[in-house]
Amino acid sequence: MNNFKFLLLLIVWVALAFWCQTRAQGVNQNKKKVTLSGYLKDANNGEGLIGASVFVKEQKTGAVTNTYGFYSLSLSPGKYTLSFSYIGYVTKTQVVDLQANKTISLELAEEVSQTDEVVITAEKLDKNVQSMQMSVQKLNAKQIKAIPTFGGESDIIKVLQMTPGIQSVGEGTTGLFVRGGSADQNLILLDQAPVYNANHFLGFFSVFNSDAIKDVEVYKGGMPARYGGRLASVVDIKMNEGNNKSFSGSGGIGLIASRLTLEGPLAKDKASFIVSGRRTYADLFLRLSNNEQVRDNRLYFYDLNAKTNVTLGENDRLFLSGYFGRDVLSVGNNFGFSWGNATSTLRWNHVFNSKLFLSTTLLYSQFNYGLFVEEGVENLEWSSSLQNVSGKFDFSYFLSPRLQINFGYHNIYHTFSPGKLEPRGESSIFTTLEVPQKYALEQAGYISIEHQITPSFSLQYGARYSAFTNMGKDRIFTYGTNSQGRPVVIDTAHYASGEFYNTYHGFEPRLGARLLLNKTSSLKASYNRTRQYIHLASNSSAGFPSDVWVPSDPHIKPQIGDQVALGYFRNFKNNMYEFSVEAYYKWMENQIDFKDNADLLLNEAVSQELRIGTAWAAGLEFMLRKNKGKTTGWISYTLSKTERQIEGINNGQPYAPRHDRRHNINLIVNHQLTKRLSLAANFTYATGAAVTMPAGRYAIDGKTVPYYTERNGYRMPAYHRMDLSLTWKRPQKRLFGKKFQGEWNLSIYNVYARQNPFSIQFSESEQNPGETQAEMVYLFGIIPSVSYNFKF
Repeated sequence: MNNFKFLLLLIVWVALAFWCQTRAQGVNQNKKKVTLSGYLKDANNGEGLIGASVFVKEQKTGAVTNTYGFYSLSLSPGKYTLSFSYIGYVTKTQVVDLQANKTISLELAEEVSQTDEVVITAEKLDKNVQSMQMSVQKLNAKQIKAIPTFGGESDIIKVLQMTPGIQSVGEGTTGLFVRGGSADQNLILLDQAPVYNANHFLGFFSVFNSDAIKDVEVYKGGMPARYGGRLASVVDIKMNEGNNKSFSGSGGIGLIASRLTLEGPLAKDKASFIVSGRRTYADLFLRLSNNEQVRDNRLYFYDLNAKTNVTLGENDRLFLSGYFGRDVLSVGNNFGFSWGNATSTLRWNHVFNSKLFLSTTLLYSQFNYGLFVEEGVENLEWSSSLQNVSGKFDFSYFLSPRLQINFGYHNIYHTFSPGKLEPRGESSIFTTLEVPQKYALEQAGYISIEHQITPSFSLQYGARYSAFTNMGKDRIFTYGTNSQGRPVVIDTAHYASGEFYNTYHGFEPRLGARLLLNKTSSLKASYNRTRQYIHLASNSSAGFPSDVWVPSDPHIKPQIGDQVALGYFRNFKNNMYEFSVEAYYKWMENQIDFKDNADLLLNEAVSQELRIGTAWAAGLEFMLRKNKGKTTGWISYTLSKTERQIEGINNGQPYAPRHDRRHNINLIVNHQLTKRLSLAANFTYATGAAVTMPAGRYAIDGKTVPYYTERNGYRMPAYHRMDLSLTWKRPQKRLFGKKFQGEWNLSIYNVYARQNPFSIQFSESEQNPGETQAEMVYLFGIIPSVSYNFKF
C-alpha cells in the first residue's frame, strides 16, 4: 500500500511539473516551438565534450551537453545569438535564424595560453553554484596527472581519497570509504561496466590507467535515479573514445611500470580506436638474479584498455570498449595467487528526434581469484569468481530548456562462484570441495525530472524501483542450534535450475533542490534512498582479492540506506575560487559485520557467520578550490563520525567501524614555475584507524583462538604524509613527421619519512612465553621515483 501511495504521488508530481511548465510559458504556449540540437566535440580529437554550454543571449537561457556531448533546447521561432563554450576551449558565437528544427554540431578548439597561468578543472567554472547536483566530485585526466605520484604512476583512486568525504583505511590501499560507508558499498563503473576489485599490488595501485581515462565523476549523495545497487557512492569512470582526426600516441617509462597508448581514426571523422596498455616489470629484474630462489619468483600486474566507436549517421553512434587486467604473485613453485577483472561494453546511441535521446547498453563484467599451494602432500588450488551480464535502456527527453526527463530500465544477471578447492597433483591429500554457485536477477526502472521552476529555484526529483530475485539451481538451509549453541542444519529446500524462489523489492526516492541566492552563491539540499543486494564477505577493510561476494537470500536481507544533505556553495573573484560546505546525515539498515574469528572461506553457511544491525554517519565537509592562475589546487576538511550497532558484536553496544575517522585534512597545490616547469605538493592528515585488540586467548579443539572484548576500541596513531613532484616539459620537436613532446617527472612520496602504521602484528613474547605482545607494522619510508612521459 505504501508503494502504491508513493507511485501515485510520483505520477501527480510529474503531472504537476508539466502543468507548471505550461503555465510558465504563458501566452507563448500558443506559439510554435522549434528545437535546436546537436553535438559539441573536441576539434583536436573529435571526442564529445561533456558539460559544454550552449547559451541563448536573447533568452538568457541555455543547455548543457550530456555524457555523449549531445544538447537540445526548444525556442520560439526567431533570430538568436548563440554561444558555444567549454572550459579551457575557445568560445564560438553564431547568429541563427531559427524558423524550424535545426541541428548545429560544432568542434571547439583548446585555448593556447600566452602566459604561465593555467586553468585546471573538469567543469564549467560556475557549475559549483549553478548545478542542481550536490555531493559530487568531477576530475579529468589533467587533474589526475598533476598530483604527485607513487612510483611514477598517476592513480585515480588515490586522488579521489584526497577529496572531502572520501577516505582510505591507511597506507597502501585503494579502497574507498565514502561518508561512513564500507568498501563494498561503492558502485565503481568503467564505461558503465561494474568493477568489483579495483586493486593492483594488494592495494598499492588501482586498476585504472590514467592514460586511458577521459574523466571520473563521484556521487557521494543526492544520487541520480539512473544509478543504484550500492549504498555509499557511485564512481563513474569514462574511457577515452579515440582520436578520429589523426594518429597519435602517449606513454611513460617509470621505475615500477611502463605505459603505451595508441589512438587514431579508422575512418576520419566517422570512426576511431584507442588501445592502452600498462605493465610492471619487477619480475623481469628478478629473473636476472644469481639466486635461484629469487629468480623463480613472479611479481607483476598488467592492464589493457581498448575502445572503438563508429558514427553510423546523423542519429546513430556505436561504441565498443573493454578492459582486461591481472595481478600475479608467486614464491617459486610453493605458493602463488592471481586475480583480475574483465569488462566489456557495447553501447548504441540513437537520436529519435531533436528532443528524444536513447542510450542502449550491453555489459559484461567478471572478477576472479585463484591461489595455489605446493607443500609436500598439502598441494591445492583454490578459486572463486563473480560475473554478471546486464542490459540498460536510458532515455533523455528534452521537453524544454526548463524541463528534462530521464527514464530507463536496467537488468542484471548475476553468477556467484563463492569458492572451489581442488587437489594439485595426484599426491595431494585434499579432495575437491566446492560451494555451489548462486544465481540472481536484479532489475530496476527509474524516472528523474530536472525542473527549473523559476530562474533561481530548481528541483531534481524522481524515483527508482528495484527488485532482486534469487534463482536456482540452489539449495537453502534452515538452521537450528545444538546443545553448544552452534548453528546446525535442520532442513534443506531445493530449487531447480532457473526457478525463482525469493524476491526483495522496493522504491528508492531521489530528491534534490537548488536555490540561487545570487549569481555567485546558492543553497542545495538532497535526499536519496538506496538499496544494495550483493555483499562482500570480508574480515578485512582493505578489500583483499580473496574476499567473496555473496547475494541477498532468505537469510541475508538487502542493505538499505537513507541520506539527507544540505550545502552552501559560493564562488569568488570571477569564479577563480570555489567554496562549499556540506552537512550530511545517513542511516543504514541491515548492515553486515562478522562475528569474531568468522569462517568465511569455502563456507556454504556463511550467513551464520554474519551479524545484522544498523549504522549511522554524520559529517561536515569543507572545500576551498582555486581553478585559475599560476597556483591551483584545493584544501578540504572533513569532520565525521560513523557508528554501528549490531546484536552479538561489542555486547550490543555502538562501536566505530575501522574506517571511522573523526578528522581528515587534505591539501593539493600545483604551481606553474615557468611554461615548462611545474611543482606539485599534497599533504594529508587523518585520525588513526579503529582496530580491535585481543583481550586474551583460549584453546578449542587443540587450536589457540584469540578472545576479543571491545570491537574497534583502540585507535592507531594518526596518519599523515606529504608528497612532492617536479615536472619539466622538454621543448616540443618533430620526430618521424609528428610533433613530439616529452617530460620528466621527479616525485618524492612521504617526504619527511613518516612511519604510518599499516597494521598491528601479535606474537608470543620470547622473553615471557605465554605472553602476547603487539608490534606496529610499517610499510614505507621516503620513496623517490623518476619517470619519463611522452606524447606525439
